[in-house]
Amino acid sequence: MKIDIDAGDRRFSGLPTRPGKIIAVHLSYASRADQRGRRPAHPSYFLKPSSSVAGSGGVIERPRGTELLAFEGEIALIIGTSARRVPIESAWRHVAAITAGNDFGLYDLRANDKGSNIRSKGGDGFTPLGPDLIDARTVEPAVLRVRTWVNGVLAQEDSASGMIFPLPQLVSDLSQHFTLEPGDVILTGTPAGSSVVVPGDVVEVEVDAPDTVDAPSSGRLVTTVVQGTHEFDDALGSLPSADDTQRIEAWGSRSAAGLPATAISAELRAKLSRVPVAALSQQLRKRGLNNVSIEGVRPVQPGTRLVGTARTLRFVPNREDLFLAHGGGYNAQKRVFDTVAPGEVIVIEARGETGSGTLGDILALRAQVRGAAGVVTDGGVRDHDAVADIGLPVFSAGPHPAVLGRKHVPWDCDLTISCGGATVQPGDIIVGDGDGVIVLPSNIAEAVVDDALEQEIQDGWIAEQVCAGHPVAGLFPPDAEWKARYRQWRQKQ
Repeated sequence: MKIDIDAGDRRFSGLPTRPGKIIAVHLSYASRADQRGRRPAHPSYFLKPSSSVAGSGGVIERPRGTELLAFEGEIALIIGTSARRVPIESAWRHVAAITAGNDFGLYDLRANDKGSNIRSKGGDGFTPLGPDLIDARTVEPAVLRVRTWVNGVLAQEDSASGMIFPLPQLVSDLSQHFTLEPGDVILTGTPAGSSVVVPGDVVEVEVDAPDTVDAPSSGRLVTTVVQGTHEFDDALGSLPSADDTQRIEAWGSRSAAGLPATAISAELRAKLSRVPVAALSQQLRKRGLNNVSIEGVRPVQPGTRLVGTARTLRFVPNREDLFLAHGGGYNAQKRVFDTVAPGEVIVIEARGETGSGTLGDILALRAQVRGAAGVVTDGGVRDHDAVADIGLPVFSAGPHPAVLGRKHVPWDCDLTISCGGATVQPGDIIVGDGDGVIVLPSNIAEAVVDDALEQEIQDGWIAEQVCAGHPVAGLFPPDAEWKARYRQWRQKQ
């Protein structure tokens, strides 16, 4: 498949020719969309210059004064014959080859790009491609798989079947707007797991078709990150800048970026530590929120109180081949427990499946050392008594001795999940006590907790009246007369 047009230019050694255009897709994998919390209705694109292409074995410079260089392993399509207004049914015929791509981006330069990505993704060496080509005629698009390793540890894995927009659709759609010419490259987007790399890191990307005869592969595209010495001139253009929003986007989550959990003020945390979950539930119900209880979970240690912001982790049902790919190494479960920030609650979606543990004493200890506020899982807990002795607030569906792989595959993290029938988003406030666990949207937390505390005062006053011998009729709940008496009493306090 290789056509060596310029043996002296190693940048294009993995391609048939120097591409006239490089078109990249903004967001195309469901896993990435779920991680970002937004799913596009249609594909959108940006252009990269062909001067950004690099071959395997090269280096990429992180410019001086920047911190947020992120990798994105991708399936790269190479156009073989001109395509203009081609239907989706025949679009794949215009693809000659597939290879591995790495759509590096410098988030420090995104602020003034206004979505064009020309500076943040157009630098020299920012588009490694290769090293080998897969003949597109020999594979079905949906079976293609992309994997990325950082320093030998698997960081990304997904297949084209997990894309929101199938590969032929991208070719067909682009051909509506301009002619795709031989040698043009389409970078088809990256799955979840993209993150920041630093000088000294080695990033490898491979595209293959493991379920196809002969299992064709692009080979591993290898890039080493080095520190650049070049400085940007503010007399010519804007300088790099990074804020927490860009750090979260680049790293993939607040915790991975080393940022503290979504802030709960000390005052709010103190209030939440005093108010019962039942009182919060009552106030949320008054606001029309009835589906905020995480059902079926109880504290491992009776009397436990829990307050923190959600850090989410999702397990999918065990499938042996998927567990081999996702269950070992530095998987999603280990990443979350290793990076949980102080004040965060790890909330685990285990689908209510209690037939295996979803954490044990080692992970509970790691979370405690990291300063986590606790763990909530609608699955089981291994080493139940040992976990209880650690003292970390843990709420679960009960004990089970089996390891994770009996029922679950650790799949992804930092996305919207379901736990015990409740939807939980990263940053939601999680509160638990002996009555159970509730999800409190952070934007209404102050108002809810204040009303709940006021209700607790009223309920305490009502209890005093009952102790004094008053019947509950008209008193609980209070009618107009008793409300007036309560207001008079409250004004004296």
